Amino acid sequence: MKWRRNHPDWISDHFYMGEFIYSAVAVEKGLDNTPPPEAQRAIRNLVRKLLEPLREYADCPMGMHISSGYRCEELNHLVGGVADSQHLKGEAADIYTFGSCRLLEALQQSRLNFDQAIYYRRRGFIHLSLKLTGKNRRQVIIK
Repeated sequence: MKWRRNHPDWISDHFYMGEFIYSAVAVEKGLDNTPPPEAQRAIRNLVRKLLEPLREYADCPMGMHISSGYRCEELNHLVGGVADSQHLKGEAADIYTFGSCRLLEALQQSRLNFDQAIYYRRRGFIHLSLKLTGKNRRQVIIK
């Protein structure tokens, strides 16, 4: 939809900043999970250079759902995130897909740059990350 491109909260045609910030745990605990400017830059970079192109490449007709994006330090601790989590920098998102989308296969076949793709089989989501600066490893892990 064209109106999305002109709305400040929309980063791309299919992703908006709010879905990277919202956390039920943060709301429940009264935490301010607003990312600082550098983390907002990293989120935009993640969307524009990885998530949106991957969504198109993988042909995800039912879309991709961000279950966890940016996390402030306290939120990261509460949800059991590792101390050096890329979620703290806005460089990572945990994603569920719907329908016939095969994200991990598509990512490996694509020429898209990424740091990590971790597929959590039992929980059914993929952690995707892209560094804002520095070398990305294109590391694929299945847990």
